[in-house]
Amino acid sequence: MSAALLEAPRLTPDQLDRFDRLGYLVLPGFLPGDLVARLKPEVDLWVDNGLRARSIASCLDPDAHGVPPVMELELPAHGELVGHPPLLSLLARLMRGDFVFHHLHSDRQAPQVPGKPWHHDYEQSGAAGRAHPMVHALHYLDGLDPEVSALAVLPGSHHEIAAKSARAHHGTDPLPGEAVLDDLPPGSTVILHSALFHARRPQPAGPGRPRYFVDASYCRTGTRWPPVKPYWRHMLARSRALGLDHGQWPELFAERHFTEYGQTD
Repeated sequence: MSAALLEAPRLTPDQLDRFDRLGYLVLPGFLPGDLVARLKPEVDLWVDNGLRARSIASCLDPDAHGVPPVMELELPAHGELVGHPPLLSLLARLMRGDFVFHHLHSDRQAPQVPGKPWHHDYEQSGAAGRAHPMVHALHYLDGLDPEVSALAVLPGSHHEIAAKSARAHHGTDPLPGEAVLDDLPPGSTVILHSALFHARRPQPAGPGRPRYFVDASYCRTGTRWPPVKPYWRHMLARSRALGLDHGQWPELFAERHFTEYGQTD
């Protein structure tokens, strides 16, 4: 990989301000083509071999299923994506400090997959939590276009203190002030503040094509975060063992930044 591809995009003060105000940043064609080419067959493997279903079972019933035999980040290209140097350098600027890896999801969504209603994914509760940003890096391996479901976001909504499902009653209907992302090239990334309301808008009528999607989440340090996977300690330990931080990000897989699984305030 060339040195140019390992450099984070240069963010202007205006771009940083826009992310703070609007809650999202669009990076067309952010991922290198060779990484995208290695990620797609791993997504196929993850879905077609039942590994995704098995990982979901481990979350829904950990007593019965225990730790999954394979995690997404143990697939070579997915692990590379978690610690992709340009991404981490960019996140450090957006979050203005150290951060910790929270989770990784990978899927190949079938054509005509139903939409996902308006929601946000921020894990802290109460007003104080907004002082510590959490972000989701949404990677669209084939980009976004009319052949797949679009991403709708509600700019500025991350400043609200609201439940994740506060707008779910709207389904995927258009909302005043929304922005729709439906024209991005392959390898594009959209970084959302995790408290930003967003929805997956159903694909328009037509045969469509699969939507290759990888979602990685990271949290600003300085508070403890609720984990979303019961096997979160195993996930962080494997990430450390695999050296996914390249020895450059000592807080990236540190357990001390998390509460116990299922702990409530």
